[in-house]
Amino acid sequence: MAVDAQGFPVTRTPAGVVRSARASRDLAVLDARISGCRACPRLVAWREEVARVKRASFRDEDYWGRPVPGLGPADARIAVVGLAPAAHGGNRTGRVFTGDRSGDWIFAALWRAGLANQPTSTHVGDGLAVTGVRIAAAVRCAPPDNAPTPAERDTCSPWLARELALLPRLRVAVVLGGFGWTALWPVLAAAGYALPRPRPAFAHGAEVTVSGPRGELTVLGCYHVSQQNTFTGRLTEPMLDAVLARATELAGSGVERGEDGSVRP
Repeated sequence: MAVDAQGFPVTRTPAGVVRSARASRDLAVLDARISGCRACPRLVAWREEVARVKRASFRDEDYWGRPVPGLGPADARIAVVGLAPAAHGGNRTGRVFTGDRSGDWIFAALWRAGLANQPTSTHVGDGLAVTGVRIAAAVRCAPPDNAPTPAERDTCSPWLARELALLPRLRVAVVLGGFGWTALWPVLAAAGYALPRPRPAFAHGAEVTVSGPRGELTVLGCYHVSQQNTFTGRLTEPMLDAVLARATELAGSGVERGEDGSVRP
């Protein structure tokens, strides 16, 4: 497999994504292959243009400008699935949900739930650690107008499918927003889960349990932590906390923090 200038394996076609994802033996390999993906020309052009032009407030920073891999350990019992990286958030920092207001909300909530060692995530190397949770996106590149196409969603889905398959203790998936909710069901079907019919509609607080090769998985719906939702009060901190509390209850993955804020299993 060819590699780019930074040493990431390059995937250029939807069929290549399928092959590359299936062949990823662990999360580290998967993350590297996601980071080198160039299978969606529109998204590649956009993410790289944003990284070149930059926002004025970040003009002295080196943007990541690549697909953004997931974050969290392989023994995670909870997966949090979002929409896609923000142009000046994950596309800038290289870490999912990091460097924008959506990230401020989700990481503060993960900290309150005992799943992160600090309430902020600003940049790689800031000391953040998460326990019991893996955070990912349905689409790994920042899209124009925060709107991936269905074709881009489908091209990217093998990465998410393999990521979930590499979480052997997974028991709960928290899905942020209707786009991620729609994207997740085909992924679960391909993984051998028996899905209910008709397909469950997205709603905040929705709870659906499906059976699969490794037992039951509960899918929880939550409004996305977008500025539109949080600024208008459609999603509040207590609402988000309640979903994560339910997730930790179902997964049995709550952790304690020491006096210094560090996470203890």
